[in-house]
Formats: sequence, structure tokens, C-alpha cells
Amino acid sequence: MTQTVRSRWIYSGWVVRLLDKPLVLKRIFFSVKVLTDLTTDYRSYLSLGDPRFSLYYALGRSVPFFEAKGEGIFQGDVWVQNVSTADLLFVMTEILV
Repeated sequence: MTQTVRSRWIYSGWVVRLLDKPLVLKRIFFSVKVLTDLTTDYRSYLSLGDPRFSLYYALGRSVPFFEAKGEGIFQGDVWVQNVSTADLLFVMTEILV
């Protein structure tokens, strides 16, 4: 079992792959959280495996994180796009077995 915890600044307008597809082990948990002050209004998109963001989850002040756990969760790359005007700090956690 391995656990990865990382943080990364993502600047306004950037598209970044936050988590890579696991090659040997299997993902059983991951979360993506945005750390910012409570007064900052922001918006970012989280896409599971699609860097073009055809389908995405929206993260913002009212929903600052995404979390998935269990046997059948997504095993591919996790992408984020910062569509706000603020630079944002993202924190990612992943557990692989």
C-alpha cells in the first residue's frame, strides 16, 4: 500500500494533470481539494481522464473538494482546469494497493 500527498499551485487558465494513471498498483482512494481563503470566489473543473473537459466536475467556493473511494473508482489520469482569475493551491491525496 502506498499513499501520495501532494500540493501544487495552478495558475489562472492552466490545465494540469494532477494524478497520473496508476501503472502497477490499484487506486482505492483519491481526493482533490482547493485551499484558498474563504472570501475568494473561484471556479475550476475536474475531469477524469479527459484533458479536453467534455465532462467535468465543477469545484468552487460552495464545493471545494472532490473525493472518491472504494473498489470501483476511476483508475485513469485526473485533470484540472483553473477557469477563475485567481491562482489556486490544490492538494491531492491518493492511496494505492
